[in-house]
Amino acid sequence: MTVYAPEEFTAEESEILRRYFTNLDGPVFALVNLPEVVKGALFARYSRTHKSLRRLFLDEFVGDLDIAGDQSVDATIGLERAEELYEKVFFEYGDDSVAQLGGVHLACEQASNILTKILEWGRLASYLEQSTRYIAYDARLAGRYRFYRDPEVLTSRFGTRYVGDLDRMFDSYSVLMEKVTEHIRATVKRDPADSDFVFRMATRAKALDAVRGVLPAASLSNVGIYGSGQSYESMLIRMRAHPLPEARQYADLMLEELRKVIPSFLRRVDLADRGGRWSDYLSDNRENTQEVVRGLFEETPVDHSAAVVLTDFDPDGEDKLIAAICYSHTSLPETQIMQRVQRLGHDEKVAILKSYIGER
Repeated sequence: MTVYAPEEFTAEESEILRRYFTNLDGPVFALVNLPEVVKGALFARYSRTHKSLRRLFLDEFVGDLDIAGDQSVDATIGLERAEELYEKVFFEYGDDSVAQLGGVHLACEQASNILTKILEWGRLASYLEQSTRYIAYDARLAGRYRFYRDPEVLTSRFGTRYVGDLDRMFDSYSVLMEKVTEHIRATVKRDPADSDFVFRMATRAKALDAVRGVLPAASLSNVGIYGSGQSYESMLIRMRAHPLPEARQYADLMLEELRKVIPSFLRRVDLADRGGRWSDYLSDNRENTQEVVRGLFEETPVDHSAAVVLTDFDPDGEDKLIAAICYSHTSLPETQIMQRVQRLGHDEKVAILKSYIGER
């Protein structure tokens, strides 16, 4: 696993954090013992700051909370007593609907951009990722630019070149960010109603949005996840079968932290005859498909292609869309609605679309 740069907390800060975070020194941790509105607000702010979630909590949220009653709580210990009812219903009888009823806020920090896409692939959960539109990525973490350092790459003959090339990419990003910011501030007309702070923030955001394409896929990000036990189970089974080592490593870290909060919902994930079998199925299918496709296409020469190509479109797409809009407002079968829509004139079709879209 890439080197994780843990934060240092004072004894007083650690004593506070221990009540609400399942660990204080790892890249993956869950939030507990906080009101849902606080966890939601914390995640919302999380996407627009360079701070870690634990540091953000200390700097911007603790002062507004009454934490006196939580002094005896230690969330890093997890759950020790068995959850008899949930285990009987969920594990023994396999009632997946139960796993929809327990949710967890989980943070995955210093994850590569590639890993963030793997995490967010399952849309059963809700995600907030650190935004490259609002946060400058030239800040260093533990003295180094924020990009993923795969141990196998670093120890290979490409290690030095990899680090050097990515350092130069971040150097270029940093220079571009300042130059584009200056250009935008010199050319964008300032609204008299805007304060200097508003103007500077807005122009900075435009600059960050313009240059973020320079950032490599190895850039590190923080991701906040809220999901049910069912969504986490599906996510972890999928990640445990993924070919990317980082994904499998984070799956293990996530499972460890989630079991401190909702252990019964995740009993099946690493059982050989349950989640293990499902992960093997996904992994085997990927490898078999890759082998077949490579055998069929590996020797095929690559044709030149334009950068942007319209590969396909549905000539009846507009009529199908209008028919779908009409479906719930008529008693006609879908085939008859489609036939009627195809006979409508341009103005009639536009009228349906306008009424459906409304005044936005």
